[in-house]
Amino acid sequence: MAAEYSVDVCRALEQRFHEARLARPFRRKRYEPGDTVVYDVDPVAAREAGAARPAEAEAGREAAAKGRVHLHIERFVGGGFAGQVYRVRVRQIEGGPIPGVREDGLYALKVLIPPSSFSLFFRNLVYAIGFQGPFQLQCNPAAARAGALWQKLIRRGARVRMGSEDAVNDVHATLVDENLGSCGELSDWIDGRTWRLEVDDRMDLLRRWRRGRPVDSRQLGSPEFRTKKQFMHDFVKLLHDMGGHEFARQYEWTTWKSQPNCLKRADTEEDPSGGLVAVDFRAGLALLPFLPMSPGDFKLILAGIARGSLVQFDRGDLRKLEAFVDAHADDFADLRESLEELKSAERRYRDSVPDVTHNHVRLLGSRTLWSTLLDSAVTGWSVRRMIDERHEKKLRGRALSTILFSLLGLVPILGKLIRRLWAHGEWRVHYGRIVSSFGYLRRALRGKAAEYVIDWHRDGRLTAAAAPKVASSSGRMVLHIPLSLLPVGLHRFLTDGAYLRERLHYIFVRPVRLYFDAELRANWLRDMVQEGREKRIIDEEDSETILSAIEEPFIQKYLKSLAVHVCTVPVTQVVSVLVAVFYVLSHPEMPRAQAWGIGLGIIALFQVIPISPGSLVRGLYVVWLVIRERNFRDYNIAVFLGFFKYVGYLAFPIQMTYRYPTLARFMAAHWATEAVHVVPVFGEAGALLEHMAFSAFYNWPLTIRRRMRLRAEARRLRRPRYWHVPIVAAGAAIILGTVEWFHRGGHGRLPELSDLAWALALLPLLLGAVVTIGGGGATLWKRIVSSVLGGVGGGVLSTVLTALLAPEGALSADGFAVTCVWHMFIFTVLSPIGAVLTELLLPEPAEDPRGIQGSGVKEPETA
Repeated sequence: MAAEYSVDVCRALEQRFHEARLARPFRRKRYEPGDTVVYDVDPVAAREAGAARPAEAEAGREAAAKGRVHLHIERFVGGGFAGQVYRVRVRQIEGGPIPGVREDGLYALKVLIPPSSFSLFFRNLVYAIGFQGPFQLQCNPAAARAGALWQKLIRRGARVRMGSEDAVNDVHATLVDENLGSCGELSDWIDGRTWRLEVDDRMDLLRRWRRGRPVDSRQLGSPEFRTKKQFMHDFVKLLHDMGGHEFARQYEWTTWKSQPNCLKRADTEEDPSGGLVAVDFRAGLALLPFLPMSPGDFKLILAGIARGSLVQFDRGDLRKLEAFVDAHADDFADLRESLEELKSAERRYRDSVPDVTHNHVRLLGSRTLWSTLLDSAVTGWSVRRMIDERHEKKLRGRALSTILFSLLGLVPILGKLIRRLWAHGEWRVHYGRIVSSFGYLRRALRGKAAEYVIDWHRDGRLTAAAAPKVASSSGRMVLHIPLSLLPVGLHRFLTDGAYLRERLHYIFVRPVRLYFDAELRANWLRDMVQEGREKRIIDEEDSETILSAIEEPFIQKYLKSLAVHVCTVPVTQVVSVLVAVFYVLSHPEMPRAQAWGIGLGIIALFQVIPISPGSLVRGLYVVWLVIRERNFRDYNIAVFLGFFKYVGYLAFPIQMTYRYPTLARFMAAHWATEAVHVVPVFGEAGALLEHMAFSAFYNWPLTIRRRMRLRAEARRLRRPRYWHVPIVAAGAAIILGTVEWFHRGGHGRLPELSDLAWALALLPLLLGAVVTIGGGGATLWKRIVSSVLGGVGGGVLSTVLTALLAPEGALSADGFAVTCVWHMFIFTVLSPIGAVLTELLLPEPAEDPRGIQGSGVKEPETA
């Protein structure tokens, strides 16, 4: 979630920069709500067939390029590697009408430069490795134009193949933003969302559908999920058929991050099978053959190599596109000129970077290529505000100067300084005044401090009250500059006493208050519901349903249990740190680096073990509730899930499904998605990982619960069976004894426990599985008890066999006792786990063991 900040503070700091009266321009990274921007735009519009001859059309396009729009920034939507997006309202249009754009209309403005300095650096680095040049979508109007024209043609292809152009967002104009130093585009604003996290207790059927197997469509759930997967599959196929092979990467399901590029329109909420629209066609990161960044990238890299494209970004096959247009000539009649313009823009775009993987031998002798490459380099420097207008004219046509200026970009720090002194008059004056006037130097430092503090305040590093103070104090700036390299939370934790107290109170005091204060718990839930509304996890109707039941006793009991769960969050971290410190202090003879390395390993181990100190406390609390209230039914899921790390936080949301399904769905979505969103890139809201987490922690437990209920109903008609338990225990003991006998024969000694680790882990699990499978009509808890008793018997019998098979005198009484304890412990712990795992994995009972009717509904194979 974006940090909250004060727009007024940012504007005041910007004004402080201007008051410094510096010769150089203000370094702007993004706009604020309420700002007004003015652009000269180049429309991207279809023309009626026969409306103009090619020469007339070109002249008309040049005239249309003089159109000007005044845009009011309403909201900063977000930013990634590809750029930053705003919701804007058109206040005024000059120079004649712009097709698709009307005054007072809402539109999306995308400027193709990230607001984050790190994202900008990493994006440009990856692109430079792949294509040996600057990021063209940002600095080359021909590249931005080509992308927009591709999108226009793909939109028409969607009408041909998918029945409606509305399946693809419409782009209306391209532009150059002189403030941010980047190209951009103006497109329709889509009022929509990613997807709703749907409750589905038939995940087994959904899995069959995803694998293309026949299922009963009447029992199949998750309609939005299935519709989006089908839509994106069909759209990827369309893109490949039209030659947009590398555009298809934006919608490949297996990349795990493409799903947010497809939105569902808000006016189609009542129809889960409609309203989808593809909105993003601008890639952010190039795909290098040695740097796959998602599971699906491995397949894409191989497919690209097969097409002769070693490095992939947004290259299309124009011959295949033209063939598709020719095959549907009537549908593309008004876009023929756009196709010709695309060919011209593509030629200039592709010749604007060395791109050795595609241009290779052309670099050795093509004058056209080098002429375009050098001219586009000058254009790119101008767009990025690296050179002024006078030096832009000087560099054009001067090959040696252009090459030298380009090579200076490879020199760290000094190269940037020389470039500014050479080709930008404002920066040259700025540097000259810095070295000649101490007063100007002080003003320059104040201006630079204002720019830094604006970024820190937006990021949440500084509060609205602290930001002006830091910008006014050189001492505070010196303190904050190195700390700004730290993560945002840690930076503020170290520099903001109020924030430090607030976080400590939140972690250690608030959970305890939540347990004892009913009103605080109710407000906690209200805040989560409000946050869910803002994130569109929950709609208005469901939120009202939850809030209307907030005072009910069971809801209060549930919230109190959640408070206990929150209290257990720091337990594992505290215990892990204490254990690590104890280890280091108790091993003074060990080198400090080695001791602390092991200590860090201990802390890391606590993060991955399935049952941690925190989850153990949580699970024991649920067991205490069951015993105190003598009520197993209301806790029959939470009592098991509560013991497991991470999953246990969803124990109570899942438990409440059938009593308060709306609240349960919302809480599971809230907790699961919050956990996933900390994952870089793949944790984006609406991406596949979010849905996978929700399904794993919510829908799959529901599916298992439904199966277990059906199985319990079926078992009522059968007689319970227990006679097989001692037989299974004896069998496990005999197998373990056999393994020990063979080990002794091969090594000439009794095996240690570590020698039998695999057998001691596997046999008790198998024992529990066989006991529960052979239990007949026994209830679940009796099956678990039977597996425990079987485990005890298996542990005792295996120890007796060990003693009988051991050579005389090889096993002492103490050794026998230790072996017996360990065998009994391992068998007793693992046997019920084997029984529970088996119960979870058993197929649901049905006349048709597959649980389907064979209607033939399938998912197509991935394109």
